[in-house]
Amino acid sequence: MYILRSFQYSFCRIMFLVSILKLTATYTNCLCLNINYFFVIKFEMLNWRKKKPSQNVQHKYSDCQGDQENRQVYFRVIRFNDKEQFKKKSNRIKTAKYGILSFLPLFIIDQLIKFSNQFFLFISILQQIPDASPVGRFTTLLPLTIKFGFSAIKSIIQDLIKHIKDYKVNHKYVEVLRNGILVQERWSEIGIGDIIKVKNNNIIPADLVLLSSSELHGICHIETKHLDGEHNLKIRQCVKETSYCKELKDLIDLNGIIECELPNKLFYNFLGRLKIMNNNPIPLDNKQFLLRGSILRNSKWIYGVVIYSGHETKIMINKSLRSVLKESAMGKIQNSLLKMIFLLIFLLSITCALCSLWWIKNSTNKYWYLEQRDVNAYTFLLQSISFFVIFHNTIPVSYVYIEVVRFLQAWFINNDIDMYHEESNTPAKVRSRYLNVELAKVKYIFSDKTGTLTKNIMKLKHCSIAGELYPEGSQNKMIYNLINHSTKNYILEFLRIMSVCHTVIPEKSKLTDEIVYNASSPDEQALVIGSQQFGFTFHTRCPTSVTITTLNGEETYEILNILEFTNSRKRMSVVVRTPDGQIKLFCKGADTSIVKRLSKSGEKHKNQTLMHLNDFARSGYRTLCFAYKNITESFYNKWKDEYLKASVVLINRESAKNKVAEKIEKKLTLIGVTAIENKLQDNVPKTIQSLMCAAIKIWILTGDKEETALNIGLSTTLITQDSSIIIFDETKLTDLRHTINQKMYNLGNTIETMNCTLIISGRFLKHALSSDLKMKFLKFCLNCKSVICYRISPKQKAEVGV
Repeated sequence: MYILRSFQYSFCRIMFLVSILKLTATYTNCLCLNINYFFVIKFEMLNWRKKKPSQNVQHKYSDCQGDQENRQVYFRVIRFNDKEQFKKKSNRIKTAKYGILSFLPLFIIDQLIKFSNQFFLFISILQQIPDASPVGRFTTLLPLTIKFGFSAIKSIIQDLIKHIKDYKVNHKYVEVLRNGILVQERWSEIGIGDIIKVKNNNIIPADLVLLSSSELHGICHIETKHLDGEHNLKIRQCVKETSYCKELKDLIDLNGIIECELPNKLFYNFLGRLKIMNNNPIPLDNKQFLLRGSILRNSKWIYGVVIYSGHETKIMINKSLRSVLKESAMGKIQNSLLKMIFLLIFLLSITCALCSLWWIKNSTNKYWYLEQRDVNAYTFLLQSISFFVIFHNTIPVSYVYIEVVRFLQAWFINNDIDMYHEESNTPAKVRSRYLNVELAKVKYIFSDKTGTLTKNIMKLKHCSIAGELYPEGSQNKMIYNLINHSTKNYILEFLRIMSVCHTVIPEKSKLTDEIVYNASSPDEQALVIGSQQFGFTFHTRCPTSVTITTLNGEETYEILNILEFTNSRKRMSVVVRTPDGQIKLFCKGADTSIVKRLSKSGEKHKNQTLMHLNDFARSGYRTLCFAYKNITESFYNKWKDEYLKASVVLINRESAKNKVAEKIEKKLTLIGVTAIENKLQDNVPKTIQSLMCAAIKIWILTGDKEETALNIGLSTTLITQDSSIIIFDETKLTDLRHTINQKMYNLGNTIETMNCTLIISGRFLKHALSSDLKMKFLKFCLNCKSVICYRISPKQKAEVGV
C-alpha cells in the first residue's frame, strides 16, 4: 500500500506526461520515417542521375500477332556507336542497406518492426515514470539495450562487408570503345549502348548482346554457376550479321539499333531484334544474351553491347526480389502468442486496478494510516500502469536473446565439418538464420529428377531403328545392316538425325587433338558421341551448315532453320538442305509429342518401336523418338517467310513461332527411338531411406514417362517391396472425381498406416489442381508415404510446390 500512496499526483499532470510520451513516440517514428524517405529519395535521385542514359527511351510498340492484336507495349531502343549522344553512367550497384547518416533511423525502424521489441521498449518507457513503476528503471532497458547493441554491431559488420564488395565491384576495369579506341573504364562508368571487350576468364560486367568473339563463327562459352548453380558451360553465338566485327574498324563502322524488352526478372528469357542500317530486322534471343556475373570461358575475347546495366540487370532485379525477410513458422507462433499475452496482461491490469479502487473506496476510514488517494481517474491510470509493469514479466525479457541463439546456430551449421562436401569444396551455408528452427519441422521434400537425383552425365545405351533393336555393344550389327538390309535407308536417316539435329558445338582439344563436344544439354552430347560409335562423326559447325563424316565420306548439310526445344513443344527440329539438294525436316522429341504428328505411311514401324520404347522406360532410361519429313521447295519458301515474321516480334514470340512451327512439324515418318542412361547420384537410395525413417515424405517431380518414373522410384528405394502403388491417370474431370472418391472410400483411414506410393500423371494433375476436388485430392496425397508426378511441366512443378 505504500507504493499506492506514492501515486498521489494530479490527474492533469499524469495525463500531460502520458501525452508527451505518446507525442514523442509518434514524432520520433515520423522523424525516422521522414529521414528514411529522405535518404531513399536522395539515393534514388542520385542513382537516376547516374543511370538514366539518353538512349533508354520507352517507346510504344504494336505487334499484330494472334491474340495480341493491336496491343501496345513498351520496349527499349538502344543506339550503339551513336557519337552525337552522351552516354550517362549507369552501371554502379549498391547492395549495402545502410549509410552513415541513414543507419540509425533505418536500424531503429528495422528493430521496431518486431512486436517483441515494441513491447519491451514500451515497458522500458513505463519504467522511467518514478511514481508509476514499482521496479527499477533499468530492469528491462538494460537487456534491451544490450540486444539492440548486439544487433547493431552485427548489422554494421554485415553492411560494411557489402560496402567493401560494392566498392571492389564498381572499381573493376573493363575495355570500352570510346571515340574509336579501347580504353580502360571502371564498371561503374559503363553506360547502356557502350560496346565493351571482355577477355577470357573475366566476369561480364553488365547484361550484353554478343556482337562477335575470337572463336570461329562468333561462338563463346559462359559459366553461370555463381548465378544459377549450374556447372556446365553454356554456349552463346552472335548473329552472322555482326560476327565479322573482330577489328576496331569494323566496330566503329557498325551502326544500328537494338530494340528489346524492358528490364525484367525472367532469368532465361530475352527478346529483341537488331536493325543494321536499312536491312531487315534480325531476331535476338537468349543465344545472344550474356548475363552480368557470368564468366567467359574458352574464348580469348568477345565484343558485346550493353543492354541492361546496374540495378536493371537481371541478376540485380532478382536479388532485390529475394531480399524479403523470411520468418519461420515458430516465429509466427511466438508473435501471435506474444500479442495474446499482451492483451491478457492489459485486461488483467485493468481488472486489478478496478479491484484496487474498490478496496480503497471501502477501506478509507478503516486504514487511515495508509494515506490513500482519492478514487478518481488519475488513481485508476497510475495503478493500471503499475500493475502492467508488474505483470509484464509474464513475457521474459530473455525473449530478446533469441537473436543471439539464432546467430550461434548459424555459426555452428556453417562450420559443421560433417556437412562439408570435399569434392566440390562446398560447406553448408545458412541463407536465413530465421529458418534454422524449421529444419526440425520438415515433413515434405519436393525433388526434381534430372541433375538432382541423377548425375546429369548421360550415355547412349540402346536404340531401336525401324523396329529392329540395337542394344549396347551392337555397333558391328548396325554397320553390317548398313551394307545390305531392308532397313538400310532408315538406319542412315536415323544416324544423320543423331549427328545433325542438335545445337552442339565441336571443338578440337589442344592437348589430344580430339573433338570435344560442348553442349548445353547432356542429352544432345550423349547422342552425338553415340552416333560417332556407329561411324557418323560430327566435326564442323558453321553459322549456316554442319559437316559430318559418314562411312561414305563427308556430308555437309545447310541449316535452314532450327526449331528449338521448349517445355511446351517437347521436341526439337532442324530444317536442312541435304548434299543432294533436298529439303528435309529432322525431328526428335518425346513420344507424346512425336507420335501424334505421324502420317499414316509414317507409322509402319510404330507398334514395334513403341514396344521397345516402353522397355527402355521400364529400365529407367531417358527416351527420345526420331522422325523426319521431306519438304517441297515451294512449301518451304512460303513457310520461311511466316517463320521470319514470327521470329522478330517482341510480344509472345515463343507462341508465335510455335504456331508457325506446327505447320511444318506434321505428317512425319517415325524412324526409331534411343535409350539414354543417367546414373543416380552417390548414396541417393541411402539418403532417401534415412529421410523416410525420419517420417519425411518424398515427392519426385519429373517430365519422364510413367515407366521411367516407376523405375526411378524403385532404384531410389522410394518404392519398396511392401509398397502399395496407387496410379491416377484420368484425363476427364468426371473420371477424376469418381476415382478419388472411390479410392478414399475403399482405403478410408487405413491409408495413413499403409506404405502407399501415389503415381500421378501431368494430365491428371492439370484437372486436380484446377477443380473443386483440389482440397480433397491434396488430403489424399498428404496421407501417402511418397508421391511420384510424371509427365509434368515446369509450371506444374511450381504449382505442386506451392
